[in-house]
Amino acid sequence: MTQRDLEGRTALITGSATGLGRSIALKLAERGASVIINCTKSIADGEATVADCQAAGAQARLVPADISTDEGCQKLADAAAQAGRLDILVNNAGITKHARDHSDLDALSREDFLNLYSVNVAGPFILLQKTKDLLVEAHRQTGRASAVLNVSSIAGVAGVGSSVAYAASKGAFNTMTISLARALAPAIRVNAVCPGFIGTRWFKDTMSEEQYTKMEAGVAASVPLNVASGPDDIADSALFLVSDASRHITGETLLVDAGMHLGYAPLKAR
Repeated sequence: MTQRDLEGRTALITGSATGLGRSIALKLAERGASVIINCTKSIADGEATVADCQAAGAQARLVPADISTDEGCQKLADAAAQAGRLDILVNNAGITKHARDHSDLDALSREDFLNLYSVNVAGPFILLQKTKDLLVEAHRQTGRASAVLNVSSIAGVAGVGSSVAYAASKGAFNTMTISLARALAPAIRVNAVCPGFIGTRWFKDTMSEEQYTKMEAGVAASVPLNVASGPDDIADSALFLVSDASRHITGETLLVDAGMHLGYAPLKAR
């Protein structure tokens, strides 16, 4: 039976209609937390995620909002205030511009950079700015540090991935995680999880089924653990960073990439 150690806590997860955000929301719900689901356009998917969280015995609601705008961040902060408290904030929403040949500098424009930074960096900062008082109040009431989890990427550590702009935005996100962890302690813990490959629509929507299958197999063959991660694999680590099991951890960027950052596959046992 799943432990329900997060009973009484409220979590806001951005970009949680599908993919990793959905998996994190479901696992939070299964552990007893009330959840606020967020999306920008995937309303039907968001409603399905809400229904699944409710089926797990949790209170859940959908709040469509664009975190790249002040209005969207305020709408989410207002929803958290209406819930009466906020203990966990998961900054999962993110976008990219696919330009995998990093040597092709003409593939990206100033607008591309600004769009990515508005969602991947500025959005999480403004949302935290608008929810800070709720998170601090939860700490005051419980004596337990509230938890902020930033969903970053191996791209921000290794400078790889869908584009130079994406990698740069995630590098900034990682640095911001450290700055805010220092600034907001002891009331709020701030950590980041940095996935490598995740088998979600992030990749599937940009290629054919055959191309995706080939890429997934290539990833599994190239990383030390010989696996291609799915959303649940990353969500389990995310849950650790927002639960009491990590109560003495802040300012960390946890690589959850099946060893991709090591840069080689292991020699097979003979």
